[in-house]
Amino acid sequence: MERAGRWPGKAIAALIKLETCDVKDKVALIVYGDPSEYPAAFNENLASALANCSFIVATVLFSSSWNLGPASQPILIHHAADTGPAPSETPGIKVHTYARARSPNFVVPGAEGFSYTAASVSHSRSLKFVKDHVGGPFFDLEKIWDEHTYFEFADRSVEQTMGTMVLEPYVNHIPTMTGGIGRARLTNFYRHHFIFNNPEDTELELVSRTIGVDRIVDEFVFVLTHNKVVDWLIPGIPPTGVTLRIPFVAVVNVRGDRLYHEHITWDQGTVLKQLGLLPDYLPFPYPVDGLEGKNLEVRVPVAGVETATKLQDQRAVESNLMVLPTEATIREVRVQESSSQ
Repeated sequence: MERAGRWPGKAIAALIKLETCDVKDKVALIVYGDPSEYPAAFNENLASALANCSFIVATVLFSSSWNLGPASQPILIHHAADTGPAPSETPGIKVHTYARARSPNFVVPGAEGFSYTAASVSHSRSLKFVKDHVGGPFFDLEKIWDEHTYFEFADRSVEQTMGTMVLEPYVNHIPTMTGGIGRARLTNFYRHHFIFNNPEDTELELVSRTIGVDRIVDEFVFVLTHNKVVDWLIPGIPPTGVTLRIPFVAVVNVRGDRLYHEHITWDQGTVLKQLGLLPDYLPFPYPVDGLEGKNLEVRVPVAGVETATKLQDQRAVESNLMVLPTEATIREVRVQESSSQ
């Protein structure tokens, strides 16, 4: 530890004394910003620590401007594209470039050039890199997610559902922009618009599940009988009694052993089609070569329940029926003149 110098030796010593630190012989460094934001001696101290401290097993940088010399441990660089050419990768250096990032501080909330999406992607990449080299901690993401959905759809408990989430979570149902940001708003959403609004026969038929270091991505068919107002899914539409089978994708982010956020999406077109609320043809107000001045309508390229059928069995429905249509995709609407009195 002494060979690491005053910094980061003292920091590492303080870290491993913590009772909650269960890996005491390995640490990873994450260095934000670039050298210009630090004291002049910091770069030299950092290089010395990497060369001499065996406790440091991996380093994450958000700038390629650091002059660290040869390092025995692996390095991950998150490179902001607008800061110049990306450094070359070597066997010990992994580089990810962020095309829309304007500065190394793209990951720092409130900083000039902060990019929410780039920060989120870099967080997941850093997490995997650090966990791979430090050796964890690893959590059973499937168990966490399955517990959450049990409390949502089977137990139907707002309190238990919120208990599976971080202090300030958020949920976004993309087609309808329903959900909530923060514990108070999300609790209100679950209580008044979601958990008790789903019909009793609601089911989630899992099609596939992909598990990452901090995310689960589920493909599933959401099944329900529309016998009550389901305002998070189809706001304002009265009950129709129609059974819906809707292909869904859920991207679930987990922080530690709690859910952080859910991005959930589906094709609202197929929902309206299955409900009989979407016509086969709609007015087409744009010019078409050879049909100038005509009153036109276009066939709506939206499928019904067959979208769910094909997701669950790729051979159940033929592909490309929309691109090889048997009916006209665009047609003239002939307006009948009313007879004169």
